Amino acid sequence: MTPWHIREAIRQLASGGVIAYPTDTVYGLGCDPLNAAAMLHLLALKQRGIEQGVILVASRWRQLRPFLLPLKPATRKRVKKDRGRPVTWLLPARPDVPAWLCGRHDTLAVRVTRHPVVAALCDAWDGPLVSTSANRHGRPPATSTLEVYRAFGDSLDYVLGGPVGTGKPSEIRDGLTGKVLRRN
Repeated sequence: MTPWHIREAIRQLASGGVIAYPTDTVYGLGCDPLNAAAMLHLLALKQRGIEQGVILVASRWRQLRPFLLPLKPATRKRVKKDRGRPVTWLLPARPDVPAWLCGRHDTLAVRVTRHPVVAALCDAWDGPLVSTSANRHGRPPATSTLEVYRAFGDSLDYVLGGPVGTGKPSEIRDGLTGKVLRRN
């Protein structure tokens, strides 16, 4: 991955495109979280309903603040604790967060990443990106660019290559209680 690849991915995102990129877990599909048309296109590609919601991934917690209600100190300490593995947190969403992000929930799924490609994307974008596994609903997530192309052909606006992390979806935890909702 070169700076040119990051700039091209950002160009596609800025024009309302849907991209695939490697994450700290599996390949993800992403778009501008505030672009309704891009989100609906992404959900159509995945063959997934809007009611489920998606994950926002960021390189820093500050990038997620506009989407979340203020966290109590104990919650903030819990979610910022380094667990050495990717953890997605369900945290209370601001009331004005679009329904396509939260689905039928009053929480938003968020993850701060240390994956170099995702962090570079979020830094260049200067905000969080949608990050949902690159697969059709109910199918295994892609762990390589070949699997991304097999699943989506040329229907994506850009595919950014690179290694994935664990190869399994992230652990999901309730941010208010710390309860594990999905193990990886």
